[in-house]
Order: sequence, then C-alpha cells, then structure tokens
Amino acid sequence: MSGVSDEMVDGTGRVRPHWRGVLGSLAPLPQEELASRARSLDRALEEGIPALLPSEERVASAWRCDLLPMPIAAAEFAALEAGLAQRARLLDLILRDLYGPQALLRDGLVPPELVFRNPGFLRPCHVPDRLPEVALLSALATDLRRDRDGQWRVVGDSTARMSGLAQALENRRLLPRVVPELFHRAALRPLRPFVEAWQDALREAAPPGHEDDAVALLTPGVGDPSWAENVTLARALGCLPVEPGDLSVRRGRLFLKTLQGLQPVGVLLRRMPGWMLDPLEFDAPAANGVVGLMDAARHGAVRLVNDPGAALVEAPGFAPLLPALCRHLLGEALLLPALETLPMTDSASRERVAREASSWLLRPAADPDGAMRPASEGWAEAAAAPAQWVAVRRTEASQAPFWSAGGKEPGPVQLRMFLMADGAGWHVMPGGFARRLPPGADPGALPGARVPEAGLCKDVWVLDEEQDQPVTSRVAARAPAARAVMMGIPSRAGDNLFWLGRYVERLDNAARLARAALTRLERDALLPHEMAELATLTRCLVEVGMATAAEAPVAGDTAALRRALLRAAAPDGTLSRMFDRIARLVDATRDRQTGDMHDAFLHPLREMRGSLPGVRDLGDLSRLTGAMLRYAAAVAGVAAENMVRGGAHTFLDLGRRVERAQSIAGALALALDQPPARQEAGLRLALELCDSVITYRTRHLAAPQPGPVLRLVLSDNGNPRGLGFQFEQARRLLEQVGGGGAPGSQGKEAEEVPLDARVDAPGNSQENGGPLAAEAALLMEEMVSIVEAEGVGASARLAVVAGRAAALAEAISRRYFTLLPPLHSLGPARHPDALRGAA
Repeated sequence: MSGVSDEMVDGTGRVRPHWRGVLGSLAPLPQEELASRARSLDRALEEGIPALLPSEERVASAWRCDLLPMPIAAAEFAALEAGLAQRARLLDLILRDLYGPQALLRDGLVPPELVFRNPGFLRPCHVPDRLPEVALLSALATDLRRDRDGQWRVVGDSTARMSGLAQALENRRLLPRVVPELFHRAALRPLRPFVEAWQDALREAAPPGHEDDAVALLTPGVGDPSWAENVTLARALGCLPVEPGDLSVRRGRLFLKTLQGLQPVGVLLRRMPGWMLDPLEFDAPAANGVVGLMDAARHGAVRLVNDPGAALVEAPGFAPLLPALCRHLLGEALLLPALETLPMTDSASRERVAREASSWLLRPAADPDGAMRPASEGWAEAAAAPAQWVAVRRTEASQAPFWSAGGKEPGPVQLRMFLMADGAGWHVMPGGFARRLPPGADPGALPGARVPEAGLCKDVWVLDEEQDQPVTSRVAARAPAARAVMMGIPSRAGDNLFWLGRYVERLDNAARLARAALTRLERDALLPHEMAELATLTRCLVEVGMATAAEAPVAGDTAALRRALLRAAAPDGTLSRMFDRIARLVDATRDRQTGDMHDAFLHPLREMRGSLPGVRDLGDLSRLTGAMLRYAAAVAGVAAENMVRGGAHTFLDLGRRVERAQSIAGALALALDQPPARQEAGLRLALELCDSVITYRTRHLAAPQPGPVLRLVLSDNGNPRGLGFQFEQARRLLEQVGGGGAPGSQGKEAEEVPLDARVDAPGNSQENGGPLAAEAALLMEEMVSIVEAEGVGASARLAVVAGRAAALAEAISRRYFTLLPPLHSLGPARHPDALRGAA
C-alpha cells in the first residue's frame, strides 16, 4: 500500500507507534482480499442503520466505514479527555449563568449581542433564580481537528442531535466481523462501558419522586434524516424512541401514550432542536412539539437532557471568549484551544483580518449554521456590523490514510468525540466518529455545523498501553439499575400496525374481487346467472374504488367494466395508491420489524408497484392479482412466524381481522341480496368470496344450500376466511390487550347503545375496556342467529353487521390510539350528543 499522511507519520517521517499494529495486521492480506472485505463491510453497514430508514432514503443516507481505523494513543487520549471534560464543565457553567442570574452579561464578560441575537437562546428557559447546582448540559459532542503542527483544536460543539454516536457504535460492532485480523494484536478500550454508564446516568437523572418513571429518547419522527440513528441509539441505551405525537402532558406530568395506557416519563433525552419542543412557549408548529412540556420540566416533573436552551453555547462567537471565561469560572487555563477565532468588535483584530484576508473566514457570531465566506468577500458587511461576525483562521485538517482499491491514500479527517455527565463528573467515550472531509472542498474551509447524512468515516480506536491488563473503560462500571420500567409500545406504533393490517387486508379483498370478476370476463359467453354474479361483483368493486356504478355490465356488455379494472391498475390508479399507503406504513413501523420481515413486507410491494405500467390487458391484471394475494398471505405468514406475541403482532392481526370482517360482511350482504330464483348463484358467490368452495364440496356432495353454506361462511370457527372466525379472533385479541370481560357479558342491552357511547361510558375506562371484546362476541352471536334463521333476512342483517364492524374498528382506534378521556355525565339536562362532543 502506498500513500502517507500526517496522522500516520511524525515530523521525521517515521510511522507513529500506534499505527504500526494497524498496518502490520493488514500487510499480509492481498489487495483482492482487502477489496472483498471492503465490499462486505459496505453490505453489512447497509443492513444496519440505513436499513431502518424509509426505503426511498436509504441509498442517499448510507455512511461507509473505512477498512482502516483511526488509532489514538493512550497518552494523547488522556490529554483530549482532560481538555474535553474541562470544556464541558465550562460550557455548563456558562449556560447556568446565562439562563440564570446573567452575571457574565452584567460584568461584560459576554457581549449581549451574542446572547440576545442568538437563535439558540430560548427566553422561556431563563429562570433568574435557577439553582446553581442544576446542570443544563449532560451530554455533548465536540468536533476536533489536528493542525499540521500536531495540536488538536476544537471546531465546534453539538448539544442536541450529537450525530455520529450511533454510527460510531455500529462501526465498532461490524469492523471486527469483517477484518478480525485488526483486533488480534490491538489492545483497545471498549465502547460498551461508556454506553452502560450513560444508560445508568439517564436513569439517575430522573427528578425526585419520579425515579420509577420511564426514560425515552425524543426523535422528530420517521421523516427526519436522523431517525434511524436515533432508533439505534435508543436501543443501545435501553430507552424507547418516541415522537412528539407519542407524548402528552396531563396534570403537569409527561406521559407516553402506549397501548397499555399512559406511562409516566421522567427523563427525556432529546434529539431535536429545543425550539421545537413546546408550541406553547416556542415559535414552533404544534405538530412538532409537546404542549405543556416546558411547564412540566420547569416544575420538576421531567428532566430534559439536554436543556432546550443548551444550543446557545454552540455559537462561534463564544470561541474567543472561552480562555477568559475559563479563568473566571473555573480558575484554570483552557486546556484545549479552539481554532484561532477573532472577534470583529476588536479594532486590532479587524486590522489583522484586513491585512491577511486570504487566511481568514467570516462566520456569523451567533449562528453555528450560518453561511461562511472568505474575509475578502464579506468584509464590508462585517465592518458594518462587527458584533455579528467573528473571523476564523483557515486551517488545513490533518491527513489520515484511507483504504482504496489502489492502496491507501491520504484524506483530510475531522474527529467527533462524545461526552456524558454523571454524578462523578464528565466522561469521554474512548472512541469516536472520524469522517473524511468532502473531496474537492477547500481544505482550509470549515465544514457545516451539522454532520452530513452520508460519507466515509472511520472507527476511532483508543489504544491501551497496558496490554497485559484487562481492557476496561475509564468510566467506572456500575451494576444496572435495580428497577425495571415496563413500557408498552407507543400508541402511534400500534396505530400504524393496526392500519398496516387493515390496508393489507383491503389489498387482499380488492385482489379477490378482481380475480372473481376476471374469471368471468375471460369466458366466451356469459350465462344469465354469471351476468348476475358479475353485476354483484361490480357492486363490490365499487365499494373498494375499482369501478363505478355506471360501469356495471348492461345487456351482456362488459367493456366498461374491463376498462374500469385496467384503470384501477394504472400507475396512478386505486391499486397504486394502496401500494403506496402500505409502503408508508411499512416504513413507519420499521423499528418493529427485523430485516427479514422488512424485506418480506417491502420488496414484493415494490415489484408490484413497478409492474403497473406493464398492465395492458386482463391477462396482465390477472397475474398482478395473483401477486397481490400471495403478498397478503406472505405478510400474514411472516407476522405469524416472526413477531413475538404482544402489542405489535396483536394490533397488526387485529387490523386484519376487523377489516376482513367488514369487507366479508359487506360482500356477503350484496351476494345474498338475490331473488329466490337466483339464490343458489348468490350462495355460490358467497363461497367463492370466502375462498370456501373446496371445503364445501368436500363436506357436502350437493349443490349449495342456505344452511350449510351460511354455517361455513358465517359461524364456523375453523374457517379462517369466514366471518365468524374474524369476530372470534378479534374477541381473543381484544381480551389479550385489555378488551376484558367474558363474551357477551353485557347482554342484549349492549346492542341498544351505540358502541362509541359504551366505550366512553362511566365505568368503561381504559383500565376496563370490556365493551370492545363484548361487541366482538355479540357479533359472533349474530352470526349464529343468522345461520339459525336459515338465511331469512341475511342480506339486510349482514349489511348492519358490516356497519358494526366498521364501528368496532373506529372504537379500537379511539380506545387505544387517541387515548381520549372517558365521557362524564353532566346531568340529565344535557343531550347525549353534547356529552360526546365534550370528550
């Protein structure tokens, strides 16, 4: 391998000692083998964090890990550790003052413009009588560059997203699998003790009286680029990833809305900007925050890590102030310098920048994300408003070796280190996230304040010089906290899984109806009873949006229906919209699926979606409906075999059951709505729609008769396509999640009261919830009653059942996903509708 770098060699051209082991481990491997290992590492990474992203964003968001790690000697890390810990203490003290008594402003140590013009300064966080021991900063990510003279310098800090931590953990997990030779001779400090200590520190951060409350990680949601990384980090820390919509403040406390009800949250590790947290106090859309969160935090009901206003110290304008502030607040000299930064308010600094304009960049003093520009281009603007600008000296980042197909080649590298605080002080993770700066960029320019969403990075090693000793972290090992908080899945996740089950079942129903219609349309000449069946199927297709009433066959003319079916399979038709909706729900529940499950749920869907432009005739459509039926069966099979029985599987299956019940009841109501002369045709169609033709023929060697047919499709608990089976399974599932109550325990009186009123009635709180399971049991009893009546009035009764199944689905959503409080009677003078509106 060829190529040198100043990270790898010292000033005399010799390889640094901590690089020798890395290079020696790879030296025996031929180039072809290294290339193969690099491809394996890329594939492993694609199946890791990027696999959690929505399918459309994966390729663009994938980080690659270089085969060569970035080792740091123990002595060098010790110096970084001391400097970073001091910096974190200093930043926390600055925050406590600026959000508290603001003595630094009164003493002139911090200019007011740097605070009050700063977008990170959140006025609702200012508490003048704030207790001095209350920390506002508990976690931190700091970016570093090594100058060509070997000095590490701080580029900037991140107090909210701290991107790259999950990727660093993923790199360390995968690299030993792909290149185990690297780890045979290396004595490096593990990352896991740091993560475990942080996990304990988060539990211990709960406010007094809330020690048993849950710890959650707040992420903006599935659409945010950092969502997959946040889910990975939440898993590592043992806390639940939540979105703002999952949380609710009630009676001054923060709760997580789960399928088991409201679970109190005592610590919230935020991974989103502070100004988005509470629309009541910040200028943020209500959809992006939790109403009342700041009030709950202010009164000690929840601890926010970090404080929402912590982004204040990310401002570049603090860099030239830190040496003096460190002496003032800590009584110490600043150990870890920043990149040379000059305040433009100082006349001597302005003169220097003017003389050396090509060596300086201008940055907005109060905005870490503000655009930078060469001093020669922005001089006039900076001179007009010097308090709003600082000048940063251009610096070339040190070069580290990166592996490529032609050998190793140098590239500019920037290091991100991660810190967390516990009761004993600040601790630095013995590793980090080193990324190659973008190729072709000005090597002297600073990168953006935020880590990009893709690129090439390195696993950072901290070597332990005492190789004969067991390798341990500098963070003291602790036993896990004794308490264990039981948390159900968020109601949002349950809602998405419920609707995923419903939409998959809608797709299955549409495919079955289309297939039944295509079977008849492909025949040369249709008999009168077949035309009647086709007319009934058209009415069913109208219900699922695949045809209109005007396209029903008339006098043997089926051309309009043929066109309707092909239109439904167009790239912008009904089936396409179903595919897209299911894909969005699959992505929204990605954190509840294994990789194999996600592939099984998504890849066939993509193939079907991609095949729509090629559907030009009924034969193409017939093949597509076959693929749709296989997909629905595959989803059910994978869920049955791969998902642990619990909230996720329960609500996926419950969505399928109530949707199938509604569609079957509606289809059977239409199929059985026939004059006496065509009763047999209606019964045949009922068997076909319930996929029960073979079973009926096996059991009854005779033409379809009302009693046996209705018993098979309505009340047979062993027929998975029958209507009664759906209600029986729904009853069992509802009892598992708190549907409660013995079947039919409410008696016939329950039938006389609307289901939504029974769910919200006093005595039917979320802890009880019996009416849902009871309603499913009553519907099963209705099936038996229809069979006992030998089909008399079956069509009308089944139409009512379809409406009740739809009401049951709506009631499930209201009970488990919206978590509305129960209705309370205000006295007999109020109308029931008024009571319902008061909920």
